Amino acid sequence: MKLNERLRLKHSEEALQAARGDVTESRDPEHNDPLAQLKVRTQEALFAKLGARLYDPSLSADELQRFVADEIAGAMGADASALTDEERRVLASQIRDDILGYGPVQMYLDDPTVTEIMVNAEESIYIERDGKLIATDTRFMSRQHLRRVIDRIVTGVGRRVDESSPMVDARLADGSRVNAIIPPLSVDGPILTIRKFAHDPFQVQDLIEMGSMTRLVADLCEAAVQGKLNIMVSGGTGTGKTTLLNVLSGFIPDDERIVTIEDAVELQLHQRHVIRLESRPSNVEGRGEVSIRDLVRNSLRMRPDRIIVGEARGGEALDMLQAMNTGHEGSLTTVHANTPRDALSRLETMVLMAGVDLPSRAIREQISSAFDLIVHITRMRDGSRRITDIAEVVGMEGDTITIQEIFTFDYKAGFDEDGRFAGVIRPTGIRPRFSEHLKDLGIELPAGVFGAPDLSSLTKKGRK
Repeated sequence: MKLNERLRLKHSEEALQAARGDVTESRDPEHNDPLAQLKVRTQEALFAKLGARLYDPSLSADELQRFVADEIAGAMGADASALTDEERRVLASQIRDDILGYGPVQMYLDDPTVTEIMVNAEESIYIERDGKLIATDTRFMSRQHLRRVIDRIVTGVGRRVDESSPMVDARLADGSRVNAIIPPLSVDGPILTIRKFAHDPFQVQDLIEMGSMTRLVADLCEAAVQGKLNIMVSGGTGTGKTTLLNVLSGFIPDDERIVTIEDAVELQLHQRHVIRLESRPSNVEGRGEVSIRDLVRNSLRMRPDRIIVGEARGGEALDMLQAMNTGHEGSLTTVHANTPRDALSRLETMVLMAGVDLPSRAIREQISSAFDLIVHITRMRDGSRRITDIAEVVGMEGDTITIQEIFTFDYKAGFDEDGRFAGVIRPTGIRPRFSEHLKDLGIELPAGVFGAPDLSSLTKKGRK
């Protein structure tokens, strides 16, 4: 069968996906049709001819687009003679997107329902949708093809990945977080993980409608932020800590100077006076590294009203505690932990990573006096992400930091007809000590927010 006849028979969505790479990238024999072979040959010819020009910083995006478009026609050559003008245009457009974009993962980057993309070498691509992992049929053409995509991502933000530096954290132009690790550290081939950046960031009402929090919790968080309490957001990987941190940051008054410090910029604050700082790895010679800790120390000289550390994961925890204890109130950060109590233990360990020989009691006293509130978020078995604990840091009893649960999730409510947790986060009935502080500042909380009212109406509103 001629190539143009095959194309006409396959003008379905499946055929278009094949041309994009969903099928072309596969190595299954059933997909080795002339169209797929033409696309592979054209791409390889272009990569061989263009080489380093694809990463030439002197070329603007428009110039590179025109340059690649001109070269595609020549690379396709006589092989495309059996195609119609429209078929050549569509195939050329798809090849151009593949070369200038991010290969077979581009379609998932364009899909707003996909929240994470996981590439396990060239043979396997998984995505996360609605909190669930899904195996896809898409693949890269080869290990070299995957490496080219990784190189395109990291060079775009001035970073590198090679045998001397086989791990890298980077971000895409839209802010999506990228992690790549290559051999020899990754035994089975290059691994690429992309956590997508929300173009339209979630607001507090979105989290309420999704069931991540209730209106009472939202009111409490807003009062805590406006009252300049120091807040730690804790949770496991992929639970939505940064999303929640972004929502909490939205409660900061517009007339305050905010300094954000992150490994890769993710926070999307809409206040007028925001300074965004981003860490930098060392260069090829092993010089020029600027760590989160360096940025935290520098931020203290920038007259901040608020300091927001995207994630505390090392020695910067010590400088952050000192800042919170020396007048920089209302600071926010996130910590990887399974429970609020674990978050405090992890913070203590991170302070020790600063290389300062401090007794454990002194560290715990710093932590207990620095933080006022811990908001813990969990990714549930049903795929949803919910705030499950809100705890007040009370102080010290002997050598132990004491905390008290203000809100906790009702796991005993069981499941609804869709298999989702039917419970919501409920007040424990304990009134926190900081409530009087908020009252002194003129910040009023709804009546009964710390009591144990009937939340059945909130249960209905708090689900999708």
